[in-house]
Amino acid sequence: MIGVLELEEVAFTGRLRPLSLRINPGEHICLLGRSGAGKSTLLQLANGSLKPDHGQVRWDGTALPQLSRRRRCDIGTLWQDLLLVEELNVVQNINAGALGRHSLFWALRNLVGTLNEGACHEVMLQVGLESDLLFTSVAALSGGQRQRVALARLLRQEPSLVLADEPLSALDPALSELVLDRLLIQSSCLVSLHRPDLACRFDRVIGLVDGELVLDEPATGLNPDDLTWLYTTI
Repeated sequence: MIGVLELEEVAFTGRLRPLSLRINPGEHICLLGRSGAGKSTLLQLANGSLKPDHGQVRWDGTALPQLSRRRRCDIGTLWQDLLLVEELNVVQNINAGALGRHSLFWALRNLVGTLNEGACHEVMLQVGLESDLLFTSVAALSGGQRQRVALARLLRQEPSLVLADEPLSALDPALSELVLDRLLIQSSCLVSLHRPDLACRFDRVIGLVDGELVLDEPATGLNPDDLTWLYTTI
């Protein structure tokens, strides 16, 4: 079976030691580790934001640098700092998720007008955003609303694989459940968390310590000692 995403002996000097990892179609993986363990670096290598110093990243059997712009849209990322465009409103930010599937002319129209309101309304409903926020500047939103706009943008992209970097940070329990539920209905995902108590919601758990892959287990096989060791190993 060809993995949705395959990392073969991938390394990034000073941040990530050589590791190999495969995400299978339909698999939901939780990525755990202390701050500075290399989780964000792994996600950046997985989506092509960083180029590995060693090894290769393949998407559905194709080396990541060789993917077309349209096929890259099948990889969606939910960044920890959200990367919303402060000067744009909610609908324009959500539509940004679909930019890779449209022409430059469509992108320019999105900057000066309103496109595909119906599609944006649909993903807003999925993440619990009120429809009257459609034309509100994202700069005027609360932290929880901004998080959900970023999630709605991701859903608008319709990726086959979702990479998420600490998507539950600074969210209250109710919003955390909503965001995680939406991520776990995606085809495949790799989600970095600081919440080991949520690992049971996933199919598989991987753990990093100081840039080294030290844990790769089915979620059902984890025990408290695994997690204690992961967060206390120096």
